[in-house]
Amino acid sequence: MKKLLIVFIMIIVFLLIYFLQANFFNWFTIAGNKPNVFIILILFISLFASKEISISFSILSGIFLDALIAKKVGISGIMFGIITVLGIYFDKNFSKDSKLTIILMTIGATIIYEIGTYVLNSILQGAQLEILPFIKILSIETLYNVLITIIIYPIFRVAGNIVEENFKGNKILTRYF
Repeated sequence: MKKLLIVFIMIIVFLLIYFLQANFFNWFTIAGNKPNVFIILILFISLFASKEISISFSILSGIFLDALIAKKVGISGIMFGIITVLGIYFDKNFSKDSKLTIILMTIGATIIYEIGTYVLNSILQGAQLEILPFIKILSIETLYNVLITIIIYPIFRVAGNIVEENFKGNKILTRYF
């Protein structure tokens, strides 16, 4: 029952982030660029929830986002799936207790998502790659995501512990033996 409640809360948080992304962050842009808070959410879920929930949630939310706002359906689903696999790898090999580690994970996830999305969109639409404007947008969005991660890190940690306890249990000894 607790797992179902947590999944329901994840869906509510996803919808809240969609509202923030579509409305609130339009007022607070840096050089016309908004953060992509969905990357932080997907990274959070992949670090703390089970593999099955993480992969399912990320791909379905990416397809849902693409259906609402994108021209090509599936690109966000693919990239969120890649971020989830990356987050699962980070969960096994790095500590989630350090704010610096979470910030570095956010930087890596943002860069991978944006580069992948840009390349896939340019291939599917046949557009030319414009490197310098893309690097400017990527650096601003990465900085913005890092700032948001720093601000929400305390919530990130507390909610992550609750999610991890319910989905993974206390498996600290199984990692070493």
